[in-house]
Amino acid sequence: MEVYDWLSNLDMPSNYRPFQVIEVKFKGARKEFYINTDNIYLEIGELIAVEGSTGGYDIGHVSLTGELVRTQMKRRKTPLDQVTRKVYRKATEADVDKWKLAKDLEWETMHKARTLALDLRLSMKISDVDYQGDKTKATFFYTAEGRVDFRELIKKMAETFRIRIEMRQIGMRQEAGRLGGIGSCGRELCCSTWLTNFKTVSTAAARYQNLSLNTLKLAGQCGKLKCCLNYELDTYLDALKDIPDRIENLHTEVGTARHQKTDIFKKLMWFSYPNQEDWIPLKVDRVKEIMAMNKKGQKPSNLKDEAVELVTTAVIEKAHDYENVVGQDSLTRLDEKPRNKNNRNNNRNKPNQGNRPERNVKAGQPAAKQPSQQSAKPAQGNGGRQGQPNQKPAQPNNRGGQQREKPVQANQNTENRKTQEVKNTVDGAASSDGEEAKAPSSNRNNRNRNNRRRNKPSDKPKNEGN
Repeated sequence: MEVYDWLSNLDMPSNYRPFQVIEVKFKGARKEFYINTDNIYLEIGELIAVEGSTGGYDIGHVSLTGELVRTQMKRRKTPLDQVTRKVYRKATEADVDKWKLAKDLEWETMHKARTLALDLRLSMKISDVDYQGDKTKATFFYTAEGRVDFRELIKKMAETFRIRIEMRQIGMRQEAGRLGGIGSCGRELCCSTWLTNFKTVSTAAARYQNLSLNTLKLAGQCGKLKCCLNYELDTYLDALKDIPDRIENLHTEVGTARHQKTDIFKKLMWFSYPNQEDWIPLKVDRVKEIMAMNKKGQKPSNLKDEAVELVTTAVIEKAHDYENVVGQDSLTRLDEKPRNKNNRNNNRNKPNQGNRPERNVKAGQPAAKQPSQQSAKPAQGNGGRQGQPNQKPAQPNNRGGQQREKPVQANQNTENRKTQEVKNTVDGAASSDGEEAKAPSSNRNNRNRNNRRRNKPSDKPKNEGN
């Protein structure tokens, strides 16, 4: 987390000598102190080259300068004599390019190191790799439940990467701080932004704050209890001083009242009688008095007579200065549209009503044939129109049911045109039936005529001389 330098805009005395120690920030939350022996003018955020821990140089950002560094050193309990590493120079373009190349290798190096650790069957998890700015050293951060013998691993890693290797074991919280993430509150993790020292967190902190002892809700991404449980613990401890530690049942003349809950900051305690759902709020001072009376053998009459009246704040509805025409404030505005659409579909599927003609004849369906020849001949002479009804009666479908009635059309002209087409189709089918009925009678007459010719005696005279 960046520290605000509130002394930067203040005018210093003329004989003031700036503090030579500066604070430099590296990858993650790692911050270290360095001596600016050459008194180089440095500003917060600049990239500088500093002395490495085991030789060489490293690249980091200036995070703090001036008198605030002295305050940070006191806070971290770092004496001035222990700060020995120096500031070399401001980072040049070549230093920055080499530093970026080293940072690009960290991801690939971490995965290769994990593969080597799995091949050796080591119970450890390599979580992060930090290259030095000059690309000569790499620090591997790992987590493990116990001690790990990684001597063989270091040999293989040195042969693979050709750099100096440093192994550093960290805890679960330090791992979460280096990797970062988003907490259940929706903000970035405290350990990856501003929290540097990790204090012990116990389940007693949750009990004091009346929190449910659910490990899934109390644990953070590191698997340990959340550090934020300690943030308000002191405030709760101060408020709990006026509340009795051991809350016993209150004995009254009506019965024994049991404790249900406590509002720490409002100094209220709720009690209830057996087989009653009403909770009786009492002040903490009155509860102490009743507990003292019970120790003396005295009992109050009824706790309901001493209940505190709770003031409920009325919810004031905000008056809008506009008219809700579209209905955007309604939560069910999207549910009404499909309902209206279904109503329209139901109206469209209703049967025909009123005096509109019904179309029960399908186009292209042949008309029923006449039962006899005599009824077919007049149909031929009149063009198949005499004796034909205007509409064909409903025919049963393949399933044995009546023919479905078609929905009413909106346009009357279209209805009349389609009805005329159906009539023409019926007339054509009737005329074709008349021709089919006439054909058998003509064939029968031709056969009778041939038979008469065959049976008629010949008119030629016979030769009598033979």
